[in-house]
Amino acid sequence: MATLTIYNETGGEVGQYEIDTEQIANRVSKQLMHDVVVMYQANKRQGSHNTRTRGQVSGTTKKMYRQKGTGNARAGSKRTNIRRGGGVARTIKPRDYSYRLPKKAIRLATRMAIRSKIDDGQMVVVDSLGFAEPKTSKMVSVLKALGLDGKTTLVATADQDLMVYKSGRNIDGVSVCPVRELNALSVLAPNQMLVTKAALDKIKDGTFAGQQASDESE
Repeated sequence: MATLTIYNETGGEVGQYEIDTEQIANRVSKQLMHDVVVMYQANKRQGSHNTRTRGQVSGTTKKMYRQKGTGNARAGSKRTNIRRGGGVARTIKPRDYSYRLPKKAIRLATRMAIRSKIDDGQMVVVDSLGFAEPKTSKMVSVLKALGLDGKTTLVATADQDLMVYKSGRNIDGVSVCPVRELNALSVLAPNQMLVTKAALDKIKDGTFAGQQASDESE
């Protein structure tokens, strides 16, 4: 059982929040979280790298000079891989790096990542985030009041909140997303996690389960 302090937007304490981390995940497996994070990172790779073989670079295939009598080492075409402008040995071609792990493993890793944030004291709870209009300066002041100024932070909301998203999207190191889009990579990458009380309720009830984002390997 963990007890988290609930703050308001100005950094004042307004209550306590008790959550049983065992209900989120019965254990924390670093290996599983690592495997899922590597999967997400691999799926983001473009794989568009391409180098040319000696048969694809421009230039003649004529032997550069006769085999014997010049005093030089034997040499063939100038397109050989040992010469500047020549082809590449063991060339790399465009490829798809993406792969998928089982859905249950991906969802479990998401819950493990959230539990690890709580266990490590890297989760801050705010009672609510009320933005009538997009205001980056207000988001900066909220983060500063909560001691998150200058720290990479994931802001998790209960539902898609366009005003909160627009207020935080231009702040370096800050990302905003609803709990249904959380995945192991998005949770573990930043140093801190700021959640609204309503968002934490969904995490506690297990209604989010990391299902939408975890089912998709981006």
